[in-house]
Amino acid sequence: MEFLLATGIGFVTACGIYLMLRGRTFPVVLGLSLFGYAVNVFIFVMGRLWSNAQPILVGEGPVADPLPQALVLTAIVIGFATTGFVIELALRNRHESDSDHVDGREPARATGRSPAAEATHHGERQP
Repeated sequence: MEFLLATGIGFVTACGIYLMLRGRTFPVVLGLSLFGYAVNVFIFVMGRLWSNAQPILVGEGPVADPLPQALVLTAIVIGFATTGFVIELALRNRHESDSDHVDGREPARATGRSPAAEATHHGERQP
């Protein structure tokens, strides 16, 4: 069970990092979300995998550790706020630069413009 969970966390983390390294804003937002989910599951698993344990103290028997659950709930709320902020930044960048590329510049071969024309389009002067 632990091996399967660790493999899943590693796979989601790898997918998140791959998407964050893309040049477009939508894959970057998806990558950040996937990476956040992987971290949340990792934090949750850090509290140990319990079976047949009560989530709160009621009578006799094993009790699961509530600290990872509280941390993950807090991280989920912060993750929603961060994702909303990143989406707002991406929309603002797209509005101001007419591009969804993360640095605001389209690669020259994708637009069909020369690098000099691309720099002029973005307001840079050529020497």
